[in-house]
Amino acid sequence: EGTALPQRTFPPEKICMDWQQRQRPGPGLFNLGNTCYVNVILQCLTYTPPLANYLLSHQHSHSCQQQGFCMMCTMEAHVRKVLCSSASAILPGAVLRDLKFIGEEFEYGRQENAYEFLRCTLDAMHRACLSHHSDVSSQETTIIHQVFRGFMKSRVTCLSCQAVVDSYKAFLDVSLDIRAASSLVAVLEDCVTPKQLDQKECFRCSKCKKKAAASKKVTVHRAPRVLTLCLERADQWTGTKISKFVEYPEYLDLRPYMSDTAGEPLLCSLYAIVVHSGDTCLEGHFLCYTKASNGLWYKMDDESVDNCDIQTVLGQQAYLLFYAR
Repeated sequence: EGTALPQRTFPPEKICMDWQQRQRPGPGLFNLGNTCYVNVILQCLTYTPPLANYLLSHQHSHSCQQQGFCMMCTMEAHVRKVLCSSASAILPGAVLRDLKFIGEEFEYGRQENAYEFLRCTLDAMHRACLSHHSDVSSQETTIIHQVFRGFMKSRVTCLSCQAVVDSYKAFLDVSLDIRAASSLVAVLEDCVTPKQLDQKECFRCSKCKKKAAASKKVTVHRAPRVLTLCLERADQWTGTKISKFVEYPEYLDLRPYMSDTAGEPLLCSLYAIVVHSGDTCLEGHFLCYTKASNGLWYKMDDESVDNCDIQTVLGQQAYLLFYAR
């Protein structure tokens, strides 16, 4: 019962998760005034191996028929410019020029949220891939959904007769409430723990035909190739920033949080993080740490790119975490 789980229609062997060429990181990105939120997302996406491999192949631009703005073509040009440049810093001019096409809410020169920019960028890239596809099944085959999309399973259990109702929901990223936990593992364990539905959420069981108490359990049903996690640092009640340190691992096994926990370990490796510094969520500065194709970590703070070690990366007050399978 519930929503049917869409079937995968794209051959998985066409996605290459390993870098096809190894080199030092590219240049930093100039900040033109409150554009750090753009820079960190561009850097994290540039160092996402399956996405970068695809963009470097020219596969999209060779078949693109989009008139005017195309986010995929823009990202392809940006990634090629970054990974092929010998400059110490470059300007992401094309992205900044077309901010309004990426998201109507973005205003040049105003501080914006990096997480919102990530979501809008992925959505704009997905739309660009669909621009010359009319069939619905093509939504299964865009590179963005192949790389970033997973499915959550929601199981509601009637506590009167034990009947269950399963439904599925696609996601490109997962937001996590960190207020009550000190580690990512603890947060994820809490997420998959069954919780009784609030009495206000009226549940009418389709088997015993009556309103009854029910519990709900949410698990990862199909893991994405790249898992993006947002550690929510804006308290939804007070609006203040949550500045606590939340421990996160370099390698994360998703198996305990899957619908099927009996399978082989499902290991993901951390390859990028975004950090927000500042007293409130409405102001401050974004910087990121990424793992380049040479396997080494770098701190990327606008135009500066500096070597760092994994201990430094794991000691940050992370806002966004990027894990690759």
